[in-house]
Amino acid sequence: MSTVILRKATYNYDTLKPQIFEMLDFFCGSLIKKNSRVVIKPNLLTPASPDRAVLTHPLIVKASVEYVLQKGAHPQISDSPGTGSFDMILRESGIRDALTGLHVDPKEFETSLFIDIGDPFKHIEIAEDALKADVLINLPKLKTHTQMLLTLGVKNLFGCIVGLRKPEWHFRTGVDREIFAKLLVKIYKAVNPTVTILDGILAMEGQGPGKGGIPREIGVLIGSNDAVSIDTFVCKIIGIDPDKLLTNKVAKEMGFFNEEINVKGDRILEIKDFKLPQITPLVFGPKRLHRVMRKHLVQRPVCDDSVCELCEECLQHCPANAISHGRKKIHFNYDACIRCYCCIEICPYGALRAEETFPGKVVRKVLKVNK
Repeated sequence: MSTVILRKATYNYDTLKPQIFEMLDFFCGSLIKKNSRVVIKPNLLTPASPDRAVLTHPLIVKASVEYVLQKGAHPQISDSPGTGSFDMILRESGIRDALTGLHVDPKEFETSLFIDIGDPFKHIEIAEDALKADVLINLPKLKTHTQMLLTLGVKNLFGCIVGLRKPEWHFRTGVDREIFAKLLVKIYKAVNPTVTILDGILAMEGQGPGKGGIPREIGVLIGSNDAVSIDTFVCKIIGIDPDKLLTNKVAKEMGFFNEEINVKGDRILEIKDFKLPQITPLVFGPKRLHRVMRKHLVQRPVCDDSVCELCEECLQHCPANAISHGRKKIHFNYDACIRCYCCIEICPYGALRAEETFPGKVVRKVLKVNK
C-alpha cells in the first residue's frame, strides 16, 4: 500500500513552506544526507508567468530548495524545456527571483546516458543528471493534456528526455497512445523519483498543457513516493475512472501499481466540472480506410490565425514535419500529422487547439465510437 499526503494549500509562503517540508520529511528526509546531490525536477515546459498555470509555481520550487539546503545537501534545478531558453523560463516563471540568495544550481538537462528500459523500446537516452542524482524530487503541475488527457507525476518525468529526443519519441510511438503511455511509465521507473509533490493549487483545465489551457483554482498539494498513486488519486477527485489516464492503466497492467492507497492529511470533496480535453480515437473503422479517416475525420490541431504570430515554434518541434509556413498563416498536412499535439503544447501564444471535424463527429456517432 502506498501513502499519499493531501494538503489544502495556497501560495502563501508562510503556510506553504511547512507543508512542503512535511512531505519531504515524510518521504525522503532520511535519504537526503549532507553533501548529497539532490536534483529537483519541476515542470518547466515553456516561458510563462505563474498566473498561467503552465509551470510548477516558483514558491514550491523555493521551498524544496530550502529544505535540501537545510539538510546540508546540494540542490540542482533541472528540466529539458519544450521551447524557449532555460534561463528565460526561470526568469519569466518567477523562479529566478524566488531563489535569490539561495545556493542552488539551475542547470538544464544536456547530457544523456543510454538505459535499457525493456521491450519494446530497449535502450533509450535519459538525462544523466537525473539518473545519477542521490535524490530526485519530482515537482509536476496538475494540468490537462490534449494528447494524454492529463499530465501529472508520471508524465512530468518525460522532461528527463533531453531536447529534440522528445519529439523523436512522439514520432516513433506514432498514433498509438497506449504505446506512448508505456514509454512514459518505463521512463518513470528508470528515473525512479524519490518523492513526487504535485502542484494542484492553481491547476489547468481545458486544452492544456500549454498556454491554450485555462487556469483553475483547486487549492491542493499532493505528495507521495509513488507518482502513479498521485495520478490515480487525482483522477478520483476530479471524478474520472483512473484507467482513462493511460499511464495509470499501463502501470497497473505492468504490475507497477497497487491500487490500495492510504490517504493522509486533509479531506477534499470531489472537484466538480473539471474541464478535460476531448480525447477521440486516432483511427477507427476498417483498417483500409484508416489513412483517409486520419486525414479527414479524426480530431486534429487547428490554428487561430488571429492569435498566431508566425513564430515557427510549431514547425521546429513537429516530429512528423507536418506543418508548413505560408505567407500569412501556417498549414497542416493532416495526412502526415501523428496527433501528438506537440505543436499545441509548445505554442507560446496559445494559438493552437485540438478540434474534431464535423464529418468525424457524425461518423463516430453513427459507428458509436466513444473511446
